[in-house]
Amino acid sequence: MAATVFYLDDIPEPGAVAVLDGPEGRHAATVRRIRVGEPITLSDGRGLLADTEVVAAQRDRLELAVRNRGRVEPVSPQVTVVQALPKSDRSELAVELMTEAGADVIVPWQAARCVARWEAKADKGVGKWRAAARAAARQSRRAYIPEVTGLHRTPDLLTAVRAAKDAGAVVAALHESGTAKFTELPWDTAASAMLIVGPEGGVDEAELTALAQAGADVVLLGPTVLRTSTAAAVALGALGALTARW
Repeated sequence: MAATVFYLDDIPEPGAVAVLDGPEGRHAATVRRIRVGEPITLSDGRGLLADTEVVAAQRDRLELAVRNRGRVEPVSPQVTVVQALPKSDRSELAVELMTEAGADVIVPWQAARCVARWEAKADKGVGKWRAAARAAARQSRRAYIPEVTGLHRTPDLLTAVRAAKDAGAVVAALHESGTAKFTELPWDTAASAMLIVGPEGGVDEAELTALAQAGADVVLLGPTVLRTSTAAAVALGALGALTARW
């Protein structure tokens, strides 16, 4: 596959011409200055990849001859990251890092101790996270763009944890008070995984107790205390090494 990846919702059959326009086409033609004859990999963000070649280029639009296409199967276990809202200057960085590290689903969480508050601007915040996930997926050449869900409050999260456990997931709440180690959980037999990352001020004790009662394992990720914006990426890296994801 070609090195440059761009996303197009509907990729035509081999032999047809695909049109890349809108923000993706503008980025390809104007920012990246891609020209006729250059190869591009198209993805629908849902696992389909296509090798293409640019046959026409305008300021904000490319026409691409589709040479071949194929599907990339999702890795297992699928991983949902529940991310407590970081401070605004590190919020999108957290999404970028976990996308590059392989998160499949990203859940923004309004935890009790979050400095950031999304009550009146949840749609705007989710939109920014989705844009950050898409850009990071392109940068890391992913065939799948992570799903970013709507804002979850703690009752919503507890419901999601119970549902995940009922479906056979391993659910890990990453916290310095954990007595078990992250590496001790049965990741190799998990149907899916959920990683819960708290805010800068730490997970509130009542929330931590409620998460454990809902079925989450409170675990220690490593010997140091990580920033909320980097913890998910570190955990995903460890999970990749512990399972068949890598």
